[in-house]
Amino acid sequence: MGKIAFIFPGQGAQSTGMGLDLFENFDSAKKVFNKADEVLGKSVSKMCFEGPDEVLKQTVNTQSCLLSVSIAALEALKEASNGNIQADYALGHSLGEYSAMYAAGVMDLDNILLAIQKRADLMQEACENSKPGAMSAILGLGEDKIKECLNKAAEHGLVSIANYNEPNQIVITGEADAVNVANDLIKEAGAKRVVPLAVSGGFHSKLMQSASDKFKSFVPSLKMNDAKIPVVTNVDAELTTSADDFRAKMPEQISSSVYWTQSIKKLLELGVDTFIELGNGKVLAGLNRKICPAEVKTYNVYDKESLMATVEALSTANV
Repeated sequence: MGKIAFIFPGQGAQSTGMGLDLFENFDSAKKVFNKADEVLGKSVSKMCFEGPDEVLKQTVNTQSCLLSVSIAALEALKEASNGNIQADYALGHSLGEYSAMYAAGVMDLDNILLAIQKRADLMQEACENSKPGAMSAILGLGEDKIKECLNKAAEHGLVSIANYNEPNQIVITGEADAVNVANDLIKEAGAKRVVPLAVSGGFHSKLMQSASDKFKSFVPSLKMNDAKIPVVTNVDAELTTSADDFRAKMPEQISSSVYWTQSIKKLLELGVDTFIELGNGKVLAGLNRKICPAEVKTYNVYDKESLMATVEALSTANV
């Protein structure tokens, strides 16, 4: 087996009931949820376990909940494997980057919880105070064609690429009117599907600039360390280890594109052949199937059964 990367999902991966099985079966996971409730002064655990969906999907709740589930999965994996499964690299999709920074030792649990909650609060505030935003997933059309359409749609307002999710899926973002025009142009250009996303704003666009600017003022208050393993950062798909570099990139990430495809390809070049997705669902495993060669493995950890299957598979691989 080559190198291992831990990967962490972002907003959209949430579902009511997430993390409950980990909470009930692993003391290390239970401690994470209890700490989240304590530090944030709200019942993160109850929202994860009981919802309701309309509460869980609010940005101010989603981000802290998904972070808590991912870190609980990580701690449960450490517990179940006696610390024998370790990563060479870490990365996360959008808010998942914060779980990756935790995994790399950049921030402790208290600081990472405070950071993600501040990020979520500022992004929600930006949604409420900016022009109406929208996002759409584009399937089956190349980057160059999409950019041509966005250039034309830009006459109607701000519109840009939010996420490079996999070679055949790019997400666009921006002001609602411009995104709607872009959707039509992209359909005419031959996209297989254009899927408007159920989001509260134009995330990863300049509509989030106020959140980015305010978060930049907040970041110096966080206690941060250099990373113990490199984190591939969303804003540039580059290996990052310096605490100062994280401080610079964290605010920028809020209003910049997520270079996910490029980040995964970077790790393939560095010899990663095993990914472990830690957190709710299997969204990133699905993207990996479109990005990675068939021989590359992606395992999931979201409950006891998936965790133990991952531990067993990796212990067998190391025999």
